[in-house]
Amino acid sequence: MRSAEVDAYIAAEPEPKRSTLQAVRDMIHDIVPDAQEVISYGVPMFVRRGTKFAGIAAFKKHLVYAPQSNTVLAQCIDVLGDYVVSKGSFQFGVATPLPRAVLERLIAARLDELG
Repeated sequence: MRSAEVDAYIAAEPEPKRSTLQAVRDMIHDIVPDAQEVISYGVPMFVRRGTKFAGIAAFKKHLVYAPQSNTVLAQCIDVLGDYVVSKGSFQFGVATPLPRAVLERLIAARLDELG
């Protein structure tokens, strides 16, 4: 289920951030059709069965994807080689949506972790 708050968050971003965030959001919903959206800590989060499994955010010079798990980042580090990875998230470019295969891998690992 999409959220008006997430609509507003994305709409407030200038291009190309807006289109890139929207593309990632659309892919997340395509991969997890029953995902719900919330704003948590001021950024869009995706929830399934009451638990956050992904978050996206815009910053001045980059975008961020957060799988809501340090373990997931460690498990998927082989597909994150070109990204700046921190403790709980990684950065990607403002004009390039994440590849679907990367999102699928991250989401599958997180949902598997949640059981």
